[in-house]
Amino acid sequence: MWDYTEKVKDHFFHPRNVGVLEEPDGIGEVGSLACGDALKLMFKVGPDGRISNVKFQTFGCGSAIAAASALTEMIKGKSIEQAERITNKDIVDFLGGLPEQKMHCSVMGREALEAAIAYYRGDGATKRKLEGKIICTCFGVTENEIRRVVRENDLHIVEQVTNYCKAGGGCGGCHPDIEAIIAQVQGDKVPPPPAAPLETPPVPKNKPLTNIQKIQLIRQTLDQQIRPALQADGGDLDLIDVAGDRVIVALRGMCSQCQAAGVTLAELVQAKLREFVSEELVVEEQKT
Repeated sequence: MWDYTEKVKDHFFHPRNVGVLEEPDGIGEVGSLACGDALKLMFKVGPDGRISNVKFQTFGCGSAIAAASALTEMIKGKSIEQAERITNKDIVDFLGGLPEQKMHCSVMGREALEAAIAYYRGDGATKRKLEGKIICTCFGVTENEIRRVVRENDLHIVEQVTNYCKAGGGCGGCHPDIEAIIAQVQGDKVPPPPAAPLETPPVPKNKPLTNIQKIQLIRQTLDQQIRPALQADGGDLDLIDVAGDRVIVALRGMCSQCQAAGVTLAELVQAKLREFVSEELVVEEQKT
């Protein structure tokens, strides 16, 4: 099990500033249910130009809740200029540390704050805009995002990058590109190698599948597209049975205890299986 500080536990069990602000001055949304984490941050600015009120909503693990709660406490009373200088490392330091595998929760908080500040300044979009070439197609992480977490947190290996922004945590096809980015940021100027091709499904989705082919493709999709996202937050699942178009799974780890398990099954597991296998598939959870 991961070792959480008392401050992390406090902000998880007693999160501050949870809720919704009516007509916020700044609003930022990052992440997605398909990736396992989502955060919405809202704030109001008072007559003195400082953040007077802030609220958040999140779908994620305990570290995501704690990081978002801590961030709201950190920016309250600050000017916009002061708030935008907060880094993910500042959030981690405020909490007294996070497990290495949960550092992406602090990065998500910083990204939501950036999106909210951009909205406040007239950007007009609540969702953070992705800038740069997408390197990790499994989680939609760009080259610019990877460069930033490597530079700000002095990262040296792919596993660290995955812990901070999830890049490389899926099929693994982007690992050579991530290694090249790390080398460039750390001063070893080398041209990035071509990205390794993603493994392609054995049978195109639009062709009829035999039962064996369907099960093989379901297993492959679970292993490459779904389980990495669940495992990143301490969860997992097992394939129990395939009966016609019914896919029966059992949630494990943190997922088995999560109150939003139904959302995970529909928005992540079923959505990915319909995308990569068949639009007719229906996912059901085996209850023990």
